Amino acid sequence: MRQHLLDPLRFFAAFVANPRQVGAVLPTSRSAVRDMLDLADVPAADLVVELGAGTGVQTGEILARLRPDARLVAVEIDQKLATALAKRYAGDDRLQVLADSAENVAAHLDGRRADVLVSALPFTSLDGELRRRILDELPRLLGPRGVMVVIQYSPLMLGEFRRRFRSVRWRITPWNVPPAFLFACSQDDPA
Repeated sequence: MRQHLLDPLRFFAAFVANPRQVGAVLPTSRSAVRDMLDLADVPAADLVVELGAGTGVQTGEILARLRPDARLVAVEIDQKLATALAKRYAGDDRLQVLADSAENVAAHLDGRRADVLVSALPFTSLDGELRRRILDELPRLLGPRGVMVVIQYSPLMLGEFRRRFRSVRWRITPWNVPPAFLFACSQDDPA
């Protein structure tokens, strides 16, 4: 319980240290995370990749939905947040925590591609060249029927997602502060 009480402080400290990398002053609300994950079939996934794991708000919900034989690779660029995340879920063998940039994820997947890709990366605050490299890599991380779900705090990335994915659905979840924009992207033809 104490771990969860420290999460906002850890997250805020990471934001102060590198605001463009973290992108928000508080972790995403659980209700927004649940709404985002409802856009993908996490229970059917063999491999889920989480980008921007932060303090583990998404990680905990993904693990709660994940099958016992599935795998979650959680990526967090901030070493302190990644260490705290690995410590929090140390007893769960399904989880692998990586302290690395999202642009390097493919090197850690042993040629596998994700069934579900979960992203809380602050795309609009990233350096333009880094943002482009990560965005270009995202479709290659997904399996043929894979889905990427993304949470953002503005609709500005919609065009970027549409340039890279055949199908992009989105909605707003007003219960987060600030309200969050949720995207589901895939290469499947829109229904």
